[in-house]
Amino acid sequence: MNKDSFRNIIRQGFSGLTHICAHELKQVFKDQGVLIFFLLVPLAYPLIYAFIYTNEVVRDVPAAVVDMSNTSTSRKFLRLVDASADVDIRYHCTDMEEAKALLKETKVYGIIYIPDEFNKDLSSGKQTTVSLYCDMSGMLYYKSLLLSCTNASLTVNKQIQISRAGNTTDRQDEITTAPIEYEDISLFNPQDGFASFLIPAVLILIIQQTLLLGVGMSAGTARENNRFKDLVPLNRNYKGTLRIVIGKSSAYLLIYLIVAAYILCLVPQFFSLVQIARPWTLLAFIFPYLLACIFFSMACSVFIHHRESCLMIYVFTSVPLLFISGISWPGSAIPEFWKIFSYLFPSTFGINGFVRINTMGATLHDVLPEYRALWLQAGIYFIITCLVYRHQVMLSQRHAKEKLHLFRLKKTFKPKKKSHGGPESPVHLY
Repeated sequence: MNKDSFRNIIRQGFSGLTHICAHELKQVFKDQGVLIFFLLVPLAYPLIYAFIYTNEVVRDVPAAVVDMSNTSTSRKFLRLVDASADVDIRYHCTDMEEAKALLKETKVYGIIYIPDEFNKDLSSGKQTTVSLYCDMSGMLYYKSLLLSCTNASLTVNKQIQISRAGNTTDRQDEITTAPIEYEDISLFNPQDGFASFLIPAVLILIIQQTLLLGVGMSAGTARENNRFKDLVPLNRNYKGTLRIVIGKSSAYLLIYLIVAAYILCLVPQFFSLVQIARPWTLLAFIFPYLLACIFFSMACSVFIHHRESCLMIYVFTSVPLLFISGISWPGSAIPEFWKIFSYLFPSTFGINGFVRINTMGATLHDVLPEYRALWLQAGIYFIITCLVYRHQVMLSQRHAKEKLHLFRLKKTFKPKKKSHGGPESPVHLY
């Protein structure tokens, strides 16, 4: 092969690549469904999630009280609970049935039950109990009620210790109730806000899920518009596997570089979320994540034969992927099978790495395992995508040959007309 022919091949390949990239961009902006997943959803979803959790914490959770003891100690305990910023005691019920009715009507989200023997047990030096019943439809309600009741019980415990100590000085009482002073501060999220904890993980997951849906819908459209339901059209620009994969992925990458900049940089600023990432560190980490998501989406899109199929297949996976990533649920508590299964998805490494970079100020060296895993995923899914698209190219070529063969058969055995104009007897093939 001489230099001219080699250059000609390179020129043709590059020309085909740019044609595929331009055609894919054109198809994205022509298809309203794909445009929704590539632009509208990434633009709107982060804002919706951030607006919902913008208050960060839940305050004044309505609660009901069933105080069967009705003593000064039980009333003191309830005053401490009500004085906290998290709980608002709105109803004092005579029995549990009345409190349960309020809970069913969602007028309250928790019930505090103090038994008859509450003050009697404390007076006799026994351990007593206070029962808490919560509406578990919202974990933040449970958190607020539990923390308020726990803090109130700790305060009452200190007062009981001081009263039983006898004639002591204030300093002795302080040492008795708190021999070791401590201060509870949540690192990287001092306000214990739900938005600062959850939104960064959701932002990364949105990138992966919208790519899955958009690329899948684009593949379904291509099959529906193709006569043989093939993914790759019969076109001289679509003959090379590499040019198809790189051309399509380049189009998606150009779109999502802008989308990722908006989602990961502007949205946290709009809502004053924690954002201490170094710009170049964030860019270096997000680039392999985008590549891994794009090639993963292209490999999965081969199984999509109709536009609507991707909605039924991919949408429901968002919540499970968030749980098995190790952010919404502790990674140490995830079973080994699901932990290994989560490594198939770029979101697992993307979420853990991004949270550490964006919220904790980590460097690339600190997230090196996640960074390497994303490059490894990008390489593996690139190879898989090339293999499956190569198979699709071969299918298209086979269908084209079959079509040409049938056309030639029809032309060969086309009935001839008689001289007087009537058709000859048909030719029978056995």
